Amino acid sequence: MTISAPTVVPGSFLTLHYRLAGPDGDDLVNTFTDKPATLSIGSGELSPAIEARLIGLSEGTRTTLQLAPGEAFGPRNPEMVQRVAMTLLRELGDMDETWRVGDVVQFPTPDGSGSFAGTVREVDGAGQWAEFDFNHPLAGQPVTFEVQLIGVL
Repeated sequence: MTISAPTVVPGSFLTLHYRLAGPDGDDLVNTFTDKPATLSIGSGELSPAIEARLIGLSEGTRTTLQLAPGEAFGPRNPEMVQRVAMTLLRELGDMDETWRVGDVVQFPTPDGSGSFAGTVREVDGAGQWAEFDFNHPLAGQPVTFEVQLIGVL
């Protein structure tokens, strides 16, 4: 009798090492040098495209997945780049705060139950507005996802 290794299905609990690298090959996350991660497929801890690529893999698998531009974190959406009035920024945050290109700013959701982030792309020289990119930083980018499935439950 042959016992096959458990495979990843929707709802599986995984113990794994993984490495996520951006288009330049630099690690964004790498658990291979530390403790493995534990997560559940379908919980939103990984992008749906990465989770879909894990479905069907067997416990013990170590593989590297190349995801096409926009596959892992969606395409870049130009409508997600918006100017925000400085009066609103000051109302939501510190009155004396200054913002620089590259800063990541947290904004409350309209219902106040959570937050989302925007990256400053430009600040008006007259101090009237700042332009924010609310796209995921890896939207529209190819990524590499290396995974070692230690345990599948």
